[in-house]
Amino acid sequence: MPDRIRIACVQMTSRTDKAANLATAERLVAQAAAMGADVVVLPEKWNGIGDAAYYHDTAEPLEGGESVTAMATWARTHGITLVGGSIVELREGRDKRSNTSLVFGTEDWKLGLSVCYDVRFPELYRILALEGAQLVTVPAHFTTPTGKDHWHVLLRARAIENQLYVAAAAQIGETLPGKPAYGRSLIVDPWGLVLAQAPDEETVISAELDRSHLEGIRAKLPSLANRQANAYRWPTPVAPA
Repeated sequence: MPDRIRIACVQMTSRTDKAANLATAERLVAQAAAMGADVVVLPEKWNGIGDAAYYHDTAEPLEGGESVTAMATWARTHGITLVGGSIVELREGRDKRSNTSLVFGTEDWKLGLSVCYDVRFPELYRILALEGAQLVTVPAHFTTPTGKDHWHVLLRARAIENQLYVAAAAQIGETLPGKPAYGRSLIVDPWGLVLAQAPDEETVISAELDRSHLEGIRAKLPSLANRQANAYRWPTPVAPA
């Protein structure tokens, strides 16, 4: 049971050129592996960002899809666990596409998955923590206005209130014309301290995660253990007089 693992977040600028996006992701995943990463996280929609028509036309099935096949190959080649950010999934029998996060390979850490906008819904992360998550990944494509004011606050809050590690791999730069992504990929510890933050460029950041550090925080400040589940009830409607 490895008490310590190294995690890396890939930060990149994805556009509508899928071949170029795959080439960039492959290069950065290899760079992360060369840095000693056990777990590598890709950003949201790393294989292509465009408009609704683009997603409709380029969505892939999970079985045999180009991006899924590539990620499986990278994980196997480098001997890493790869959290595949998210891709637009083509689901059989449905016209609607899904924003899907996949994991390739395993580590002996309990991992919770989320994507971008999920970070605004704290109940999801509390459920993941109560189910045993020690690390939660947040691949994202935050805009600059919301990122500037909310990115750090939300990610650190999710880490603090659930006493777990958070790894957020982000898009950076002008992925869509006139709409720059915020970037600033983060790795946050269970105390809410930022262990690593990306500069404003395509890059890889990494940090060591220590399970004993997490367990120590949970023991010294037992907010999860002190949670009173029976206190969380919806108020009973009162009939009008």
